[in-house]
Amino acid sequence: MPYLSDIQHRRVIEPNGTEVAKLADLAVVPQGQFPAVQWAILATPEGERIVRWSELAQEIGHLRLRGRLSTIADAQLPQEALRLSRDLMDKQVVDTHGAKVVRVNDLQLSEVDGQLRLVGADVGLRGLLRRVGAEGLAERVVGFAGQKLPRGIIPWHLVEPLAAQDANVRVTVPRTKLALLHPADIADIVEEMTVDDRRAVFEQLDIETAAETLSEIEPEMQASIVSDLEQERAADILDEMAPDEAADLLQDLPEERREELVDLMEKDEAADVEELLSYPEDSAGGIMTTDFIALPAQLTAAAAIDKLRELQPDAELTYYLYVVDGQGRLDGVISLRDLVVAKPETPISEVMDRNVMKVDATSPKEEVASLIAKYNLLALPVVDARRKLLGTVTIDDVVDIMLPRGWKKRSLRSIAR
Repeated sequence: MPYLSDIQHRRVIEPNGTEVAKLADLAVVPQGQFPAVQWAILATPEGERIVRWSELAQEIGHLRLRGRLSTIADAQLPQEALRLSRDLMDKQVVDTHGAKVVRVNDLQLSEVDGQLRLVGADVGLRGLLRRVGAEGLAERVVGFAGQKLPRGIIPWHLVEPLAAQDANVRVTVPRTKLALLHPADIADIVEEMTVDDRRAVFEQLDIETAAETLSEIEPEMQASIVSDLEQERAADILDEMAPDEAADLLQDLPEERREELVDLMEKDEAADVEELLSYPEDSAGGIMTTDFIALPAQLTAAAAIDKLRELQPDAELTYYLYVVDGQGRLDGVISLRDLVVAKPETPISEVMDRNVMKVDATSPKEEVASLIAKYNLLALPVVDARRKLLGTVTIDDVVDIMLPRGWKKRSLRSIAR
């Protein structure tokens, strides 16, 4: 298969054999799995000329125009077009299969049904060697040792181009490939990007994916990303995050920026975050989350299940269902299993466990971690002096305490792989 480096700078001749230009670049519209080469950018003595690729025929050692250059109409590149050499060669792209940012050393092309198409990005050593004419020599050298020169081709449909370097060119490649990845993988990719590319990704991801991705990023970088985003966009993402994670992030921002973002957040989410920010960072209140399920004691088992259907909580919130009185004071806890097997008409106050282990909001976080570890709990409720349920500390919060901040996410990602 040909590579861009194989045909770039080739002579361009007219039908009579007169050389009139050299091939400077090729251009595609980045649509479909393997986009078709539609334009050729020619370097002529008079300057740049853009012609349709169909005006050229590939011959050994050169390209031949199908007519005289002076009679061929100039073509115009659409705004979304990519110039392969200028916009991709030596630039960073996202390998969405390997979940990493890589550098393009060459581009693989292929004739498919008579149409030249962009089919892959060469991110390996071969690409660099090929461009300096040393690929054959390197193959022979490693061949003497009984080895083969590795290939580093990423199929184009697994590549996500980043922003064009030329400010006058707007690359409108939809980041659909990136958005299909797990947020932890997107986070790994984003952490390798430049500041501008990180901002571009978070501007284009949907809010829910952006929030999940931001939660997976190292704390120091989280603050940097939020600081670079437009305030309204940053506030929308914070609204979608778990309150404790949003509060942790805001804690790392300058006070003025923090207050501006909280003011732009939805009223309920802002209230939760402000409450968490009011507690010392090293207390139970400072590490708790305000996301939990609290059921009124007078509900029947059937009514409680209907309430859960209405709330549609995340799975982790159903590990423990807390029972509260009319003033929101913690009365007991009931498991989802006990709720399901109870007779529908039974009040949940009759099947709940009244012996609930809890901590005060002012308790040191190390004490909370010790209790969760000792009793193998998934979460521990946090109350105030009047026994009002304020939030819960979950097992992942304890991992944060036991490991240096930011190591938890990195370690869990490694275990998952």
